[in-house]
Amino acid sequence: MKRLIFFGVLTITTASCTTEKPNFSPLSNSFYSEAKGSDSDNDTRNSIEMNVKENVNASEISNLTATFPQFRNTPLNTEITVLKYSLQNYLYAIDASNVPGKNKALKDFEKSYKKIQKLRQSLNSDENEVLNRYLVRLKSNVSAIEDSIKRN
Repeated sequence: MKRLIFFGVLTITTASCTTEKPNFSPLSNSFYSEAKGSDSDNDTRNSIEMNVKENVNASEISNLTATFPQFRNTPLNTEITVLKYSLQNYLYAIDASNVPGKNKALKDFEKSYKKIQKLRQSLNSDENEVLNRYLVRLKSNVSAIEDSIKRN
């Protein structure tokens, strides 16, 4: 009975989240001011010279994670959730100029990406193509962000 209630709530939550219009900002306004920290904190640590709110690649990452499809494979969906979480942490860390946090989130993203590559072998060809499109776009946007950070 508890499982039934849990999965019912989970299904309703997932369905309600997928019907909302996508958020084009990588960060919510309330979290943005909290994560930014004081200016004195930003001066004392390594800085990432990038404005996440105005970066096209960061916006596309946010949109892709918001519109990521569900698959029939439950372990794959679980790993996709981990991937989304690590990407969100990655964007938050960049916005807060948190270099160690960015590196950790990037490492988590890479680990999750590799697990998804192993799990996707059980998908049919249509689902595999859809998943591949999302993964390629996510990886190329992360690479573009990393290249722009290294240039600065």
